[in-house]
Amino acid sequence: MSTSIDWLQDPEVQQAISRYQMGLPRLPTAGRSGDLLGRGTGSSLEFQEYREYLPGDDLRHVDWGAYARTDALMVRLFREEISPRTEIVLDASVSMTTQQGVKQKLALQLTSLFSQLTNRLGGQPVIHFLNSHQPTPKLSLSNLSQGERLNFDGLESMGELLSRNALTFKPQSVRIVISDFLFPLDPELLIKRLSHNASALWLIQILGEWERNPRPDSGRRLTDIETGEHADMMLSSQVIATYRERLQRLTQGMTIASRRARATFVTLVGEEGLDEVCREDLSRVEILRPA
Repeated sequence: MSTSIDWLQDPEVQQAISRYQMGLPRLPTAGRSGDLLGRGTGSSLEFQEYREYLPGDDLRHVDWGAYARTDALMVRLFREEISPRTEIVLDASVSMTTQQGVKQKLALQLTSLFSQLTNRLGGQPVIHFLNSHQPTPKLSLSNLSQGERLNFDGLESMGELLSRNALTFKPQSVRIVISDFLFPLDPELLIKRLSHNASALWLIQILGEWERNPRPDSGRRLTDIETGEHADMMLSSQVIATYRERLQRLTQGMTIASRRARATFVTLVGEEGLDEVCREDLSRVEILRPA
């Protein structure tokens, strides 16, 4: 399934660009002081805040005056004023086309939004488009419109691509992963691989309203999106309860693994639309901040 969305000129995306900026993290994840945006030592450093000294911190950032006053080793944290290296991982599997296409539309709009916000900071985003094409297509802002002709037809999961090194990243990049995460996965292992050598990791789960909150009904035709085969079945309260339990285990596992990796995990509902998810969900977890 392809899309007719104009990634660059979509009015909802343009409106969001005027209202928000990237909520780039302020604290280090990998034993170095300075802002997570930094790829090295910049010539212009803006003081950010203090925290306690940790083994491996740069001794040049220790505030010896504070140590003399309080007998506590504190280090200054700085924000390096250089452009972020941003990599966007877009799950273009078949499952992202379900729910009348609302998941796919929101995923494309968010990809466009983050790409253009990165560009405003002087960065050059790389988009990993995870469909069936091998090797995995990579897009940039200059050829973002080519995404309109790419199909959401991937059958291999993100975890499988990572396990065979078909999906690789640049070190010290801000990584934004957009997916429904509705594939067999070990949250700890997946997030460990995605966060390796990353400056920051944002995991954005997009679900349809029915996927997020299914309700028992008189019957439903279920279709295997990979084979096209279908079956009619009753969605009883017990079936729904089992599904909800599995979904809850998935989201809890992703949340816990994300906290351990100092990553951010958030779930969005496709039907709510770009404006609402930016204003409510993405702003709440500070992936976006008011411009």
